[in-house]
Amino acid sequence: MVVPALANARVRRRRSRSGIGGPVQGWLYAAPTAIFVILLFLVPLGLVFQMSASDWPLMTGNQGPNFPENYVDAVNQRLFWESIRFTLVYTLLTTVILIGLGLGLALLVQESTRWKGFLRTAFLVPSALGLASASLLFYVLYSPIAGPFADLMASWGITFLGTPEGALWSTIFLIVWRYAGFYMLLMLVGLQGIPDDVYEAARIDGASRWQTFRDITLPLLRPTFALTTIMCVTGSLLAFEQFYILTKGGPDNSTMTIVQLIYNVAFQGQNNLGIAAALSVIVLIALIVINVFQLRAFRRPEES
Repeated sequence: MVVPALANARVRRRRSRSGIGGPVQGWLYAAPTAIFVILLFLVPLGLVFQMSASDWPLMTGNQGPNFPENYVDAVNQRLFWESIRFTLVYTLLTTVILIGLGLGLALLVQESTRWKGFLRTAFLVPSALGLASASLLFYVLYSPIAGPFADLMASWGITFLGTPEGALWSTIFLIVWRYAGFYMLLMLVGLQGIPDDVYEAARIDGASRWQTFRDITLPLLRPTFALTTIMCVTGSLLAFEQFYILTKGGPDNSTMTIVQLIYNVAFQGQNNLGIAAALSVIVLIALIVINVFQLRAFRRPEES
């Protein structure tokens, strides 16, 4: 016991001489992440708040304080409430479809069959494609001129992106194709985290498959549902690339999302970074409120 004590004392003396140890060593480990967060999150966030309270045209820069006029102008934008309504509808539809389909696919590939590996790979492969690339791919598929369905669309008189309903559902189909495998993977991790002993006890008690799914699988998947719902809702509320590439907000501004409106105010038409920043702050506050509500909704009764 003497030798280890002496060795520990020598280590402590070396650390004290070098000035490294204790809180200092912890700060050194955390420094890269802290610098990353400060430079790429806190500084831009502070700049957005400054812009939202300033008269800040795109080409001339900061022209002085302009609060609360920017927020009044943001709410009075012509497409503000229409973009919020469309974003909420798109978020609701996408969240319900993705989470339901992800759970169904996870239950399908959870069973040990000869096709399990193939199905998992097939469902997950689209997730490896970037959203912008997938949007460009579907833009060509939906094209009435160069797309593979152009002749069929012409003969039947149909269009994928020419009507508000068609543009919405065509974009939802793209998102489901792109992200269904990803949400399947998250659900599969949650399913595999449920102990087999629980299912065995249910079978011994004579529970049917539906009763087992309703009374065991769904309640124990609550943390997974919380994670997937927050991710899906947040991603859908911030939707931009797919609509910008596929529809540009059309037809007739029927697929204008709130993030597209921010982009248009900042870089097209008004070229006003102050109003765009005010819109961004409003969206940020709404996201925080929605995520807090979701966390409370998925909290277990005993945690409440």
